Amino acid sequence: MAKSESPVIIKKYANRRLYNTGTSTYVTLEDLAGMLKLGEDFVVYDAKTGEDITRSVLTQIIFEQENKQGQNLLPITFLRQLIRFYGDSMQMLVPRYLESSLDLFAREQEKFREQMAQAWGVGRLGTIEEQVRRNMDIFQRAFTMFTPFAARREGQLIEPPGEKAEPPNEEIEDLKRQLEEMQKKLDRLTEADKP
Repeated sequence: MAKSESPVIIKKYANRRLYNTGTSTYVTLEDLAGMLKLGEDFVVYDAKTGEDITRSVLTQIIFEQENKQGQNLLPITFLRQLIRFYGDSMQMLVPRYLESSLDLFAREQEKFREQMAQAWGVGRLGTIEEQVRRNMDIFQRAFTMFTPFAARREGQLIEPPGEKAEPPNEEIEDLKRQLEEMQKKLDRLTEADKP
């Protein structure tokens, strides 16, 4: 059976039951998680109002997955940093940054799996740990570039002791420039609002 290009429509009723209009069956959050893992996309609408509530249902799925034993993907530090962005001037950049980071991770996932398989094949656990550590360092450095808490000196990111920064590419420099321009605009708007 060919997979449909359009997402499956799920309706959520007042009794919290979820109804898959594609299969004409009731489903659970676990079923929806399984659909996503198989590459099936869906949207969720409130059955009464017709409002798109996909974001809140996806958040519930993440909450359930995080509560399962051994399923924690979101480190506490990451969650704290994420919460700090709500209401911050940087809030609008976070979703785009996270999307592009996860997209890059997904594209590199196959290479990473091959490296892990090679490391396991020769019994070199140290190689896996080293690769994971390197990937986490890269992610941490990339994320720090977008946090307002990162220390800066003359426009340069100050690296934590013992770390070397990779030379920034043009895309990162362009994003930094756009970010600085947006910050200047926000500052001007804030100044204009003052009595």
